[in-house]
Amino acid sequence: MALSGRVEPLRRAIELGANLIDTAEVYGTEDVVGQALHGIRDRVFVATKVSGSNLRYDDVLRAADASLRRLQTGVIDLYQIHWPNSAIPIAETMRAMETLVDRGLVRRIGVSNFSLPELREARAALSKYPIVSNQVLYNLNRREIEDDLLPYCVEHRITIIAYTPLDDGRLAVLPRVRMNRKTLVLGRIAKETGKTPAQVALNWCTSRPNVIAIPKSNRSARVVENCGASGWRLSEHQIQALDAAFA
Repeated sequence: MALSGRVEPLRRAIELGANLIDTAEVYGTEDVVGQALHGIRDRVFVATKVSGSNLRYDDVLRAADASLRRLQTGVIDLYQIHWPNSAIPIAETMRAMETLVDRGLVRRIGVSNFSLPELREARAALSKYPIVSNQVLYNLNRREIEDDLLPYCVEHRITIIAYTPLDDGRLAVLPRVRMNRKTLVLGRIAKETGKTPAQVALNWCTSRPNVIAIPKSNRSARVVENCGASGWRLSEHQIQALDAAFA
């Protein structure tokens, strides 16, 4: 789950079994995560990101320290580079990331918005620890990563963390008029499964190999709906129908 700024929806998501919380220094929500996790830190996998403008060695260390304070935790489960910065050598950034792991302040290293060439370069810059994830845009309407990035990540056991998995709400609510092939198929499968279109779209996303989804919401009702996308599976036939409709 991606956090959008309020404690109550986050607490509700954790109650419903969501255990990965994604934030970032630039979101301005790390302090809210820290408040929400008070007393239940051991139940949640906390992921945050260092800004692409803070990728010099010393800047990475300072940014991580500031994130730890705001999150009110002693360790970040997944620390990600929010976006690549060609003005700063990736080797310098990765040296800082490995230092954080060595010091016990970060458990795992990830990246975000990295293309396949950028991901390869980042992996080559590491000497001790692997890159475990790449957070990228991915949903039924935006499937570009299937061309090269997703197969590469599957091969190298790198998790894709899919942000905007509901395409900014376009996959959450079906139009009342002018239904096209995509929305007709999504609506039909929602009826077949007894789920909402959003739940079907999220379940499709996580049916892909090595993919997890982080829907964002600041409303408890939507959080409940999003959490209802787990604990069941689309059939192979339904997945194939969605693949064809949203090709």
